[in-house]
Order: sequence, then C-alpha cells, then structure tokens
Amino acid sequence: MRMILRLAFFAIVLAGVTAAAGEVLFEDHFQGRLKPGWSWVREQREAWRLSEHGLEVRVQPGNLWGKSNDAKNVLVRPAPQVAPEGIAISVTVENRPTAQYEQVNLSWYYDDSHMVKLGQELVDGKLCIVMGREENDRTRTIKILPLEAFKVQLRFLVKGNSLRGQFRPADSESWQDVGECDLPAPPAGQPKISLQFYQGPAEIERWARVSDFRIERW
Repeated sequence: MRMILRLAFFAIVLAGVTAAAGEVLFEDHFQGRLKPGWSWVREQREAWRLSEHGLEVRVQPGNLWGKSNDAKNVLVRPAPQVAPEGIAISVTVENRPTAQYEQVNLSWYYDDSHMVKLGQELVDGKLCIVMGREENDRTRTIKILPLEAFKVQLRFLVKGNSLRGQFRPADSESWQDVGECDLPAPPAGQPKISLQFYQGPAEIERWARVSDFRIERW
C-alpha cells in the first residue's frame, strides 16, 4: 500500500512539473496598446505606432553596441525571476534592412552598457542573425549566421547565469541554436528584456515590426 501511495505521489509531482513547463508568464501581441510594464528609453513618440499587425518602429540612426549609446525608442520591461527550470523569451521580428549594421534585436538588458543581444542585421550587404554580448561597453560577437527570411522568430533560453540564443524563420517549426554565453556582470538594478531598433538610414523612412512577444517557463 505504501508503495502504491509513493508512486501516486511521484506521479502527481511529475504532472505538476510537466504542467509548469510552457506556462505563459506574460505575452503581448501589441494589439491596440502596449500592455502594462513596458517603458521607453529615449522615446520618440512619432517614430512608433501600433497596428493590427503588431508594434511598428522606425529604424533610425543611433547605436547601442559599444560606447555610442544613443539609439532611440528602446523598449524595455522588467525580466521575471529566472525559475530553477529556466524561462524562454521569444518574439517575431520583421524588417528589410538596407543600411550597414541596421538591426532589430531581442536583448537581455541591464542598461546601455550591459546586455546580450540577438537580432536580424545587415552585415556587409548580407542578411544575418547576429548574437553578441556587452559588458561595460566592451563588446563580443558570439556568432553571425546567414539568414534568408525577412520575418524571423528570436528566442532566449535563460537558466541560472546562462543564456542561449535561437532563431527560426517564421514559417519554420525548428529552432536553430546561435550561441550561448554567461550573463554580463550586472550593475545595480533588475535585469530587463528589451526590443531594440537602430543603425537605420537617416534619409529613408522604414519601419520594422515586432509581434507575438512571449515569456514562458522553459
């Protein structure tokens, strides 16, 4: 009888673990308004808008990579506490860049000088997925991979002090690993999740789009 009760107990525990995996902690489809918790760094209100397709942001000149921390319309929200099993953060990005290093990123962000970024970027005329790490404005490119889709899903898997970046074209079901790194040594303050749009051309008005932002247990 004790053995039966013990097996039943472990079955309940395992069922709870299974139910927790994939549990959505927050999501925003950017329909009509930004959900509470978002805030802007260097906001230019005329350069972002919400449409039926998601959040659209004009990609303007400016940078966050290294010491030139002047990118506009950096969207941030507090990151949830990383559970022992980890969290997954994903978003769909759509852009057709033409300027060198023009990019739209998902970022694990403490401030302009401490972050890990993963994004769609134009590098030497080629569309790429780029992952990089920055600490005290010192930058390190982790990986650059070719990309053949203007619409792509980006994902972070964060567990403990480790972060793994992944991507997949929006019409694919398979995630591809980009790279993995430890989190930057944080300054004071809570880590944030950020969406970033920068290194766009000044003479062309072009808008990138993000949608289907989600944070879930991993």
